[in-house]
Amino acid sequence: MAADPETPPHRQRQTPPAPSAAPDTASFGYREVPRGEKAALVRGVFDSVAGRYDLMNDLMSMGVHRLWKDAFVAMLAPQPGLRLLDVAGGTGDVAFRVAEKLRGPAGMDGRITVLDLTESMLRVGRDRGLDRGLVQGLDWVCADAMALPLPPRCQDAYTIAFGLRNVTDIEAALAEAHRVLRPGGRFLCLEFSRVVLPLLDRAYDVYSFEVLPRLGALVAGDRESYQYLVESIRRFPSQAELAEKLAAAGFARPTWRNLSGGIAAIHSAWRI
Repeated sequence: MAADPETPPHRQRQTPPAPSAAPDTASFGYREVPRGEKAALVRGVFDSVAGRYDLMNDLMSMGVHRLWKDAFVAMLAPQPGLRLLDVAGGTGDVAFRVAEKLRGPAGMDGRITVLDLTESMLRVGRDRGLDRGLVQGLDWVCADAMALPLPPRCQDAYTIAFGLRNVTDIEAALAEAHRVLRPGGRFLCLEFSRVVLPLLDRAYDVYSFEVLPRLGALVAGDRESYQYLVESIRRFPSQAELAEKLAAAGFARPTWRNLSGGIAAIHSAWRI
């Protein structure tokens, strides 16, 4: 369908195409790609931006992502002895916040496994941990969220921040999360979501499609990766749709809390 010439460009790009029903494809931004190729494409994105990933997060959100992650960890309320799996944890932002909560006179009282699909992101995280003196009780694992290298019922909590939209199959990742959590374990997901305020929605569209890719080109030297970022957000399920997927995966009491008018949301559920 041709674009409406009366509609500004950023409004023409706002609505994503409907996902393909083909079982052998997956969405990569607004593109449909063979399912077997998506993980490599995602890995390529994060290989490209790993060195400036944290700087770009600060610039893109004007630092607000730090407040979102603080709220995320506060909702987790880490307790001594916690066994946490932090998926898509890459550069360690969530893991370090949890580790600080668990740190006592004798060191960290708990175990955090940071898992990411991209080795270059994990290298950045390990280096940051060394700089902060956070080494004990942290494991760094390169693996896919859809095939966790862990036994069943071994974790007290599962967190994933800004990573679920990048997996090839969200349902498979949620099934794996359910599998590795012990009964009574907590699932928490922080993810970009659907803006619920109309005026903010319009401004956010302009910022997303016009500013973020240019910022990626200027700071990270990679416009395409940040174009993918914007498109992947638009293809991600709404708050209510993700809650339904959590229930379908066997989780109990799926709820969400909107942040910044729904620009992001924290999803919570329990493994019963």
